[in-house]
Amino acid sequence: MRPGGQPNMQQIMKQAQKMQQQVAQAQAELAEAEVTGTAGGGLVTVVVTGLGEFKSIKIDPKAVDPEDVETLEDLVLAAIHNGSEAVRELTEQKMGPATGGLGGLSLPGF
Repeated sequence: MRPGGQPNMQQIMKQAQKMQQQVAQAQAELAEAEVTGTAGGGLVTVVVTGLGEFKSIKIDPKAVDPEDVETLEDLVLAAIHNGSEAVRELTEQKMGPATGGLGGLSLPGF
């Protein structure tokens, strides 16, 4: 801070540029990452990119029972939720350091 409590705009701009680069890097890492969601002890497995795109689903033949389709539906849904949660955690892990700089930035009026 400068005398009088005014923030140094050059310092703020440098910090914002650095944070922008970190966010871009984190987004690139997320785009390349893949996580797996499972349910039923591995009977149903989904693969999800770090951006949340579902790439594949595998269903073990043991999970297929024509008399009990609802259980298979529940397993698929549980695997999708598990994969989505893994993406959320990965996003927090990758984006946290990039956006964590906001906490140290003191802007008047915000």
